[in-house]
Amino acid sequence: MKQNHTNNKGQTRRDFMKTAAVSLAAAGIGAHGVFAAGPERFRVGLIGCGGRGTGAAIDCLNADGAVEIVAMGDLFEDRLKNAAAAIRNKFPDRFKVQPETMFTGFDCNRKVCAVADVNLVISATPPGFRPLDLKAAVEAGKHVFMEKPAATCPAGIRSVIASSELAEQKGLAIVAGTQRRHQRHYIELMKRIRDGAIGEIKAAQAFWNGGDMIGYWKWWEKGNMPGMEWQCRSWPWFVWTSGDHIVEQHVHNLDVVNWALGSHPVSAVGMGGRQVRTQGNIWDHFAVEYEYPNGVRVLSMCRQINGCTDNVSEHIVGAIGTCYTDSGGGRIYGTNAYDYKGPNPNPYVEEHKNLIASIRNGKPLNEGKQVAESTMTAILGRMSAYTGRAMKWDWAMKASKLDLTPERYDLAYDMPMAPVAMPGQTPLI
Repeated sequence: MKQNHTNNKGQTRRDFMKTAAVSLAAAGIGAHGVFAAGPERFRVGLIGCGGRGTGAAIDCLNADGAVEIVAMGDLFEDRLKNAAAAIRNKFPDRFKVQPETMFTGFDCNRKVCAVADVNLVISATPPGFRPLDLKAAVEAGKHVFMEKPAATCPAGIRSVIASSELAEQKGLAIVAGTQRRHQRHYIELMKRIRDGAIGEIKAAQAFWNGGDMIGYWKWWEKGNMPGMEWQCRSWPWFVWTSGDHIVEQHVHNLDVVNWALGSHPVSAVGMGGRQVRTQGNIWDHFAVEYEYPNGVRVLSMCRQINGCTDNVSEHIVGAIGTCYTDSGGGRIYGTNAYDYKGPNPNPYVEEHKNLIASIRNGKPLNEGKQVAESTMTAILGRMSAYTGRAMKWDWAMKASKLDLTPERYDLAYDMPMAPVAMPGQTPLI
C-alpha cells in the first residue's frame, strides 16, 4: 500500500525524493579517492577550532580536492593554534591560512566572514554561539556548514530561521551537521517509509542513552578563571552554551523522528533530573513524550550516566511494520521486510560532499529551518522537563521569551553559573 504522505508543511514524497536525489548524486563525488574538478576553489573559513571544528574542517578537505582552508577563528588562541597544526599536518598543500587570517575573541566569526577569499564557512562553535555565526555568514554572503544543534533557546531558533530565510533569498547553501540525513542506510530506509513500507506511522521511540562525557569532553576546573572563560571552555556542561545533552546529543535521534514523520511535534511533556552528575548545571537524564500531528506519540529518552545499558537508536512504528535505525545500519520488519546491505560511506564526509555538489549544481541545499525545528524539538522537551510543565510548540516558538544570551560577551566577566533547574520551581519563560 503506497501513500502520498503529504505532511503539515505540504511536503510530498516527490519533494522528499528531490532532496534525496541531490544527496545520492553527490555521493559519487570522490569515489575511489578521485576528486571531481569543480568550477572554483572552495575557500573555507573555520569558526570554532575545538575537536569538532578541527574534525569538520578535515572532513570538508576529504570531501573534495577543491577545498582549501584560508581563515580560522576561535575564542581561544590555544585552540586556534592546535587546530591549525592538526589541519596543516594532514593537508599541508591546502592549508592556506596566514597569520593575518587567524582571529581570536568573541568577534572572530565576523572577522572570518569578512575575509574576501572565503566563500564557505564552517560553524563549529558551541551551540549557544551558532545563531550569531550563521547570521554573520549569511549577511556576508557565504555558504555555510553549521554543526548541530542550531541554538540553545527559542530566541536563538528564531534567529536561525530568519537567517535561513535570508540565505534562501540570496541563493546560499546551509547544510547542518545532522549527518544521518546524509547517511546511505538512513536515506534508503526513509524513502521506503515514505513509499508506505510500514504503513501509516502510529508511534516512535528515540534514544541516546550513553555514558558520562567527562572522558570525551575536557572539564576545566574553575580555579581563578572568570566565570565567562570557565563556562566557555567547559561548554558541554552549561545550558546556555550547550543546551544540555538532550539538545547537544539527542537532537540527532529527534531529527530522525521529525524526518520520518515529516513534521515537528505539537506538544511535549517531560521529566528528568541530575542523579550522579556534579559538573556544570546540566542534567544527566531526560524522558519526554512528544505528540505529533494526527495524535502520533513519540517516546524520547536520553541519559549520560556510566555503568548503565547504552542505546542510541530510533524505532518507527507503522500500521503494517516497523523500522529500526542506528548509526551502524537499519532494517524494516513486517510485510515489506528489508535489511539494508549497501555501502555506507562516512556520513561526516558525505554531508560536505552534498553541500559542495549542491553549490556546484546551482541548487544550494538549505537545511537551516530543518535543523532549527529538530533543535527546537529538543529544546521543547528540555523546557518541559526543567519546569515540570506541559509545553505547546506554538507557544514556545512564538511567545516564549527565553533567551540564554549572556549579559555581555567578555572573558574577564565573572559570570555566575545559573542554578540547576528544579521542576516545579524553575519558572516558565
